[in-house]
Amino acid sequence: MALAEAASDGRLTMDEHAQRVEQAYAARTLGDLAGLTSDLAGPAAQPLRLDNSRAVSAFFSRERRDGRWVVPGRLAVTAVAGQVVLDLRQAVLQSGRTIVYATAIGGQVHLLVPPGVTVVFGSLTGRDGDGSGPRPAPGVPVIELRTLVVAGKVHVSTPQPRRRGLLHRWTR
Repeated sequence: MALAEAASDGRLTMDEHAQRVEQAYAARTLGDLAGLTSDLAGPAAQPLRLDNSRAVSAFFSRERRDGRWVVPGRLAVTAVAGQVVLDLRQAVLQSGRTIVYATAIGGQVHLLVPPGVTVVFGSLTGRDGDGSGPRPAPGVPVIELRTLVVAGKVHVSTPQPRRRGLLHRWTR
């Protein structure tokens, strides 16, 4: 079980997993088994946070996803009289095209997108944009944002990195 979880989290490659399972079947003592997982970091110690919930919801509250986390290929985001902030600047996109279903009913959804990622807007009601926006270049990650907004707001921004002080520019 621990080996299967490590493989699904990316802590082991499939070849490493197969080799360790083979060693587990050949093990004769508990010490042999313990040695197969002793070098693996626990899920909480991973540099990436795996998102198991698949949906981000804020009902009369505030929810925030940020840091290093894995964004699934399709993500539902709902804000009902609340606020959801999705910070994708350090996130890992699972595919080249990510679909975000954003619903804001009396609430707000904020997406913070890193430079180099193209955001394409659409609508859950079937009224997509007119297609006059820029076409993404091949190989550029795309976030397709499908929205349903009733007395709410969906906002997308690409924050600029902080500048250091005036003294930093002079010392270059």
